[in-house]
Amino acid sequence: MSTTVVRAACPHDCPDTCALLVTVKDGVATEVRGDPDHPPTSGVLCTKVARYPERTYHKDRLLYPMRRVGKKGEGKFERISWDEAINTIAERLAAIALRDPQAILPYSFAGTMGLVQGESMSMRFFNRIGASQLERTICSSAGSVGYRYTVGARIGTDLEQVQNAKLIVIWGGNPIASNLHLWTRVQAAKRNGARLIVIDPYRSLTAEKSNQHIALLPGTDAALALGLMHVLINENLLDHDYIEKYTLGFAQLREAVQAWTPERVAQECGISAEEVVQLARDYGTAALAGEPVMIRANYGLQRSRSGGMAVRNIACLPALVGAWRHAAGGMQISVSDSFPKNMAALQHPELQKRHGAAARVINMSTIGDDLLRPASAGFGPKIEAMIVYNANPVAVAPESAKVVKGFQREDLFTVVLEHFQTDSADYADILLPATTQLEHVDVHPSYGHVYMMANNAAITPMGEAKPNTEIFRLLAARMGFGEDCFGESDDQIAAQAFRRDHPRSAHYDWEEAKAKGWQRLQMPVAPLAEGGFETPSGKCEFYSEAMLKAGLDPLPSYTRPYESVLSDPQLASRYPLAMISPPARNFLNSSFVNVQSLRDTEGEPHLDMHPDDAATRNIASGDMVRIFNDRGSMQAKVRVTSKARTGLVVGLSIWWKKFAADGKNANEVTSQRLTDMGNAPTFYDVLVEVEKLALTADVAPVAG
Repeated sequence: MSTTVVRAACPHDCPDTCALLVTVKDGVATEVRGDPDHPPTSGVLCTKVARYPERTYHKDRLLYPMRRVGKKGEGKFERISWDEAINTIAERLAAIALRDPQAILPYSFAGTMGLVQGESMSMRFFNRIGASQLERTICSSAGSVGYRYTVGARIGTDLEQVQNAKLIVIWGGNPIASNLHLWTRVQAAKRNGARLIVIDPYRSLTAEKSNQHIALLPGTDAALALGLMHVLINENLLDHDYIEKYTLGFAQLREAVQAWTPERVAQECGISAEEVVQLARDYGTAALAGEPVMIRANYGLQRSRSGGMAVRNIACLPALVGAWRHAAGGMQISVSDSFPKNMAALQHPELQKRHGAAARVINMSTIGDDLLRPASAGFGPKIEAMIVYNANPVAVAPESAKVVKGFQREDLFTVVLEHFQTDSADYADILLPATTQLEHVDVHPSYGHVYMMANNAAITPMGEAKPNTEIFRLLAARMGFGEDCFGESDDQIAAQAFRRDHPRSAHYDWEEAKAKGWQRLQMPVAPLAEGGFETPSGKCEFYSEAMLKAGLDPLPSYTRPYESVLSDPQLASRYPLAMISPPARNFLNSSFVNVQSLRDTEGEPHLDMHPDDAATRNIASGDMVRIFNDRGSMQAKVRVTSKARTGLVVGLSIWWKKFAADGKNANEVTSQRLTDMGNAPTFYDVLVEVEKLALTADVAPVAG
């Protein structure tokens, strides 16, 4: 028996980007473990990835190319050869491109975070063909824009320093479910005497283990941050030296926050004025006492109308109190910009320029509307073809009824690259089997730590599955694209992934990374201790001239949610409950939903509802209910619990529709409205009503 251990990296949309050790016996991956020598991973994996062989060898893996034989959405296919699949796709795309290549649209996101299997060969292909470009906004673009306006780049507190913090504020996140290795360090900090405060509308698993939970209303985070700045400034809980040396616009900020009294903030956020004051005092006092204070802001807080401004406002706080001076202080929302990625080498944007005019850009968060738009002067050509990879838009895109209607179009040619027959795959004309992380080469940055990560192929591909890169190589060859870049191997692409002319990654060596599994960036542990902000001024910008030029308020501000009792009382009279749909612990976006053991652990789609809200609707735990608004409805089983604050219902997500009672999920009720900046979705800016379903045919059976 031959046994080897292969170094790999977790590919999923998680800040941890764990280093994996894959045990392979006679060509079969038998175990996936966390690498104990990789400092962020420290030998520990989440439950999902620890079961990765179960996913790779799943009985429902797509192993052969297939062609649709039923109606779109029925999920009926027949097996075809790779030659037939590639010829069919190439012929259809070539015909469309002759009319207008921008009628072709790629749709992808973070099914893998790898730089090779993500957007390398695929982007070369779409640039060369002249397709529309996809604006990838569905996760973090609002907060990224707000943070960059303020701090200049997405850099922040080093994960490996968190255990040394003395006050930790987790704002809009649940790291027990979605950031395990941060959580282990938060626990270590608590054992060392740190205090943990969680700001979240929902009493999540993390909030339950905090010293204090502040349950504000969804979409009001920007207002709370303004209130904290009001107290910090008016009570002089400030690091004046840091402000003078390393910030811009303090005088204007001081004036702007005067209107945001604790009483006003309390009314806006649905909390008490005392909570606002005490949080500011705890934060400012600890910082001025020389203790490291750290904010971990996550993506939940940016999924409402003022999501970008919320992150911007929060990002002002560490500079006011000098928290950046300490390695364990400051803030982290993402450290993605720490990585000097060589995007030109990966994607070859010059290929697009041969087409003359800049490519049309379509926002992935408005795909429901855009698939239904006719050709027009303002929009451009009607979308005639979609190539979906690393994404499951039918499950994850907002206002799902419109997304489905778009995918049902018989005149839309749809190709899906997948591991499994997802909700989106059911609508494919051609369905192609893609390799999993254990079957291909890739290289990864991280948005939670500062290590460049290598992934070696541990096993040969199952069936006839191919890497994304190889599929796009085949398409490029069939369409006659002769540029040298289409002949590069995955190893050649990986070797160019990071810039060798940048001091942080000048030492990057792909062969060395493959052998060890990772290489750490040359990053200081306290990157903003003495300024060095990557803004136009080189300082933390409380006042941003760039925002003013973009038509935004140059100072921290707040806009109420699109849908709330205060912003739209008429709508709230019909739909009085706010709804959020944060990640379920056993899923990762829509990944892993089909793994039976994980789905068994998660149970079934359910809705958490406060006892007061349940009582007024004669709803009890275990009842099946209908959650609805003008956009659509879904069914779920209720859990009556004080984890959901009054006026809020919580549906942990994202379920594949085919595994839900009524074939629907939370995105039936979400809207395609966008955030204040970053053109991001407003998944948590939703009003609904909930009604009890009778125990009749109203309740549909759970599929499969």
